[in-house]
Amino acid sequence: MGIPAAFRWLSTKYPKIVSPVAEDQPITMEDGTVIPVDATQPNPNGEEFDNLYLDMNGIVHPCSHPEDRPPPKDEEEMMVEIFKYTDRVVNMVRPRKLLMIAVDGVAPRAKMNQQRSRRFRAAQEAKEKEEDKQQLLVMLKKQNGGAVIQESVETVVKRAFDSNSITPGTPFMDILAASLRYWCAYKLNTDPAWAKMKVIISDATVPGEGEHKIMEFVRSQRVSPDHDPNTRHVIYGLDADLIMLGLATHEPHFRVLREDVFFQDSKARMCRICGQKGHEERNCKGEAKEKDGEFDEKDKAHPLKPFIWLHVSILREYLAVELDIPGLPFKFDLERALDDWVFMCFFVGNDFLPHLPALEIRENGIDTLTAIWKDNLPVMGGYVTKDGHVDLERAQFIMAGLAKQEDAIFRRRKETEDRREAGFKRRKLQQERRDAGNAGRGGFQDRNNRSRNQPLEAAGPPPGVEFHRITEFPTTRPQAFTHDMVVNRKAIDQANVANKSAASVLKEKIQGLMSQAAKAPDASTEAKDEPTSPASALGKRKAELLEADGASTPATVVSEGATPASTDDEGPVDTVRLWEEGYADRYYQQKFHVDAKDIEFRHKVARAYVEGLAWVLRYYFQGCPSWEWYYPYHYAPFAADFVDLGKMEINFEKGRISRPFEQLMSVLPAASRHSIPEIFHDLMLNEDSSIIDFYPEDFEVDLNGKKMAWQGVALLPFIDMPRLLAAMETKSHLLSPEDQARNAMGKDVLLISDAHPGLYDEITTRFYSKKQGATKFKLNPKTSDGLAGSVEKIEDYIPHGSLVYPLTRSAMPDVDFDRSLRVHYEFPSSAHEHKSMLLRGVKFSQPALNRSDIEALKGKSQNSGRGYGGVPFDRNNNNNNNSNGNGRGGRGGGFSYAPGGNQNQGRNDRGGYQ
Repeated sequence: MGIPAAFRWLSTKYPKIVSPVAEDQPITMEDGTVIPVDATQPNPNGEEFDNLYLDMNGIVHPCSHPEDRPPPKDEEEMMVEIFKYTDRVVNMVRPRKLLMIAVDGVAPRAKMNQQRSRRFRAAQEAKEKEEDKQQLLVMLKKQNGGAVIQESVETVVKRAFDSNSITPGTPFMDILAASLRYWCAYKLNTDPAWAKMKVIISDATVPGEGEHKIMEFVRSQRVSPDHDPNTRHVIYGLDADLIMLGLATHEPHFRVLREDVFFQDSKARMCRICGQKGHEERNCKGEAKEKDGEFDEKDKAHPLKPFIWLHVSILREYLAVELDIPGLPFKFDLERALDDWVFMCFFVGNDFLPHLPALEIRENGIDTLTAIWKDNLPVMGGYVTKDGHVDLERAQFIMAGLAKQEDAIFRRRKETEDRREAGFKRRKLQQERRDAGNAGRGGFQDRNNRSRNQPLEAAGPPPGVEFHRITEFPTTRPQAFTHDMVVNRKAIDQANVANKSAASVLKEKIQGLMSQAAKAPDASTEAKDEPTSPASALGKRKAELLEADGASTPATVVSEGATPASTDDEGPVDTVRLWEEGYADRYYQQKFHVDAKDIEFRHKVARAYVEGLAWVLRYYFQGCPSWEWYYPYHYAPFAADFVDLGKMEINFEKGRISRPFEQLMSVLPAASRHSIPEIFHDLMLNEDSSIIDFYPEDFEVDLNGKKMAWQGVALLPFIDMPRLLAAMETKSHLLSPEDQARNAMGKDVLLISDAHPGLYDEITTRFYSKKQGATKFKLNPKTSDGLAGSVEKIEDYIPHGSLVYPLTRSAMPDVDFDRSLRVHYEFPSSAHEHKSMLLRGVKFSQPALNRSDIEALKGKSQNSGRGYGGVPFDRNNNNNNNSNGNGRGGRGGGFSYAPGGNQNQGRNDRGGYQ
């Protein structure tokens, strides 16, 4: 997910970085014949692109469990949907040189912790959703006099695809890899637009996250002397961190392509209970699907969601203006400044560390850090980062500046939340009064004042019906007995209360709802004050993306405090109270369960966090520095806990890459064991298993100040890898040959067609002619059209044969004579680290920002990020005079400035990297 809400924040602050994608559509003739898009024609966006990179998990997820239509029936249908979606994206971009498809492989241990949290929660939500459906079935039968239409029963009890299967090592990923190899070869054989395109497939057997494998490829090409510095790159993906990764490449012609996740067609909304359009789960009545045509043979077309560009080149223009500091004692270097800005974004959020409590992107946390950086860069003596390494002495300035503002940030956050809550309560009370007034008029209401969902009443009582005088009016409306009562489980707000699990509280809530429903006089009225339904397990990833980008996506929430709210109007009880004095003591006592006087523990947490920042920075700029490192806490420290950073020494060991089954056993819950070889199931289920504690069915979720349940902190135990490996070792010898193959590490694959004469001829001559010699050779950029690296012969691959569709139902055709060629591909290696610099010969496009854009940005940036005071700070301040110590409750001095005096004034700008 990257930085939560980063895309929305960036596109709002820097509006010109986003533009719509111009897209040609297939043409359907009157006789039903479809004329496909001719991607050999010039790109309708007015610019040709060289390389397209697909972060494939961003395609697999929406295709396997879509938001706007019924999900595919099986894996084969999923593959066809993936082919269609990928084809659409390729036709949009029309890469002329290279297409790289990267699927998430085994992740670094630092990422596994987040994957574990997501997958355990997805399984928990799927279980709760199944309970909801069964409960709804009971309700539907009750509403229909004990009977329910058979079609509705089937839609209610139908189980969803387990999205946890989209993890390296599962049978699903094996099918995906084979399907992608087939489809790319098929396109190379049949689509003229693919004829001279090189295709690299990095499937789930190749270690690394998809987007980071892509960035490793880009960095590897930059070291080649034949690399074109004006290569036009496009990367597709839904994660916001692709923007930061694009900046980190220092390739100026870079775009991010993504679906416009904020585009919504209300008519296309679909209920996940009955699978019909026009209503959502909260309004589902369980009615049979209306047929379109006599036999429901007509299929209404789904409107295509538009795509948008994010122009990294234009973002560079904006940041060049905003980060510029007149009068620096050293030369301003935009590339170094961009790296520092990316580094500061990590403090606000990333996939490997919890964000600092004082920083929220919606509160302009990045602006706050940028202001601190700008005010202190002249006295720091240079930039905070260089080529993916952090100067910790200079980083201390950033943390110290933030520490001075923490108290004010927490207080203002509370004031803002109180104002928002007061406004909500005021509007709700006004609505209740209007409803009570309408009820007092006996139901005869003016049309304009009627509830939108309430039918118009007749002008008088029906014949034979006697009206009785109402002496007292209810202040609230009766509860509607609908699916709304199940999916909007407000009791989950108290899920952490008394250490109860969300599932157990849900059961109690459902029982209460059933009792309440028996007394409800009217089951047809919807309770307007209930929030919209939460995202289902099917749409979990999309809901996360919507909320992460700032959309208002309601969802159920869980408790934050230890005391239940007494009414629905009260929010979760926050017992830490960051806005009150002594918050630091309460935070460490409640979150870390340590003595408030243990100041050294706080510094220990801060040091681990600094290690994490250094790890993330290097991961983004140089590749994974350690496969085994991870942050060993669920929560982040305060900025004031970062002390004496300049004294730290941070070194990483590359470590061992986990095998696919080891990752599966690390991140999947027992409920998803169908994706794991059966020989390991006993380790996840047997109470006597030595690692049974790794697989809790119920676990606490701490909302930690958030409103959405999925945003909370899942308090799962961290995996003890030596214990896990020891337990798996006792079973591994029982793996079948098929399982052993799925547990092996793979290699990237390069595919080309015979229409790429230079490279095709060179490979066939080297590997498949009578003159064949070595099974591996280095590519010649002149024949490979600039592609650097090495290729290796695939032992069991025979060229010039037939291309066979790998699945059973033959949804795609076989090709009798396969004109494509497949070899293993290896990135070029370099003895030097990747440099954060523009390459010689780069040519910039015409600037997108005009004079008025620049002046407006300069005007806004003058006070941007300075709403809390404390910037700039006195670098000679001593440690015993901490202005923010009062709110921390006995914390005393909170940070040290390093170094003091004027030590840095004569320092060169190498930042310690001699």
